[in-house]
Amino acid sequence: MRNNIRNRPSIFFIGHIAIDTIIRFQKKHKPSLGGSVSFGSLSLSFYTNDIKIKIISNLGSLNFDKSLLKLIKNKDIDLKGLKWSEENNTNFILNYFNHSRTLTLKSKSPNLEIKDIPEDYLNNPPDVIVLAPLCNEISYEYITDILNYFPNAYIAVELQGFIRNIEDGHVSIIRDEKILSNIEKIVNLIGDKLILKGSEEEMKILSQKDDIYEAMEYFNFMELKGIFIMTLGEAGSLIVKKGKKILKIPAFKSRGVVDETGAGDVYFAIFLYEFIKSDKTWQSIEKAAYLASSAASFNVEKTGPAGFEIKEKVLERVKSKNYIL
Repeated sequence: MRNNIRNRPSIFFIGHIAIDTIIRFQKKHKPSLGGSVSFGSLSLSFYTNDIKIKIISNLGSLNFDKSLLKLIKNKDIDLKGLKWSEENNTNFILNYFNHSRTLTLKSKSPNLEIKDIPEDYLNNPPDVIVLAPLCNEISYEYITDILNYFPNAYIAVELQGFIRNIEDGHVSIIRDEKILSNIEKIVNLIGDKLILKGSEEEMKILSQKDDIYEAMEYFNFMELKGIFIMTLGEAGSLIVKKGKKILKIPAFKSRGVVDETGAGDVYFAIFLYEFIKSDKTWQSIEKAAYLASSAASFNVEKTGPAGFEIKEKVLERVKSKNYIL
């Protein structure tokens, strides 16, 4: 039986919903739903019914197949925050080979504007807001307004879409001073309510350190008391908070790796849910991370936004301790 809706925590996912065209070992797959917002919201809706999920996104109607939204519409996810425009939607080509990939942006939806957030969302503050841009569609000014509207919410930041450099469609991560200055302003603006996640490459660039542990220690010595997460693929993840010892979380073995797309998004969504339901101690944060790592290991077993599991199955894999060494 579903819990009383008034007692459920609430989470907003903000960012573009993408169309992903995946090429794996030179084989092109049909377009699928992509983006951190899609993977995060869907994984959480499969994982538990004990949360209210809302999406805020811009969609371009010119090249978006509305049937792709069927998966989201079939779940208990509030979509009143979707805005359609007569433009092309954000569309990526992801070309995978030997666990590495190149990323190409073919088109982009309009940037997000605070005026497009429904009044109902503004009047019902969430516990967590996930800022998950794909191609710099969330501005510093937008985040300033978000903090004014929702001063008590935790602000979760998916680093990738804030620090991507895009030239002629080619997407890369480089040490660009203007980009780094912007994300540093955002981090300081959010303050102690920050929960930030990035890949190894992204976190090294943000910290300007070339060693993973030196990078995490950099965040440990910041004045902020937020939580910083570095995902490392098959090597697991690292988590740090000011004054705390770095947590090293292992990755779990999957039945087989079919598609790595969205694994980090699944990790983050499950972590945030478990965090917000916990007592916020370092021990409970570690427990949340193990569940998040386990959930991500299911995601890679299927193509596209399909490899999601309920909490009971995720917990079983945690208890198995079948780690990737």
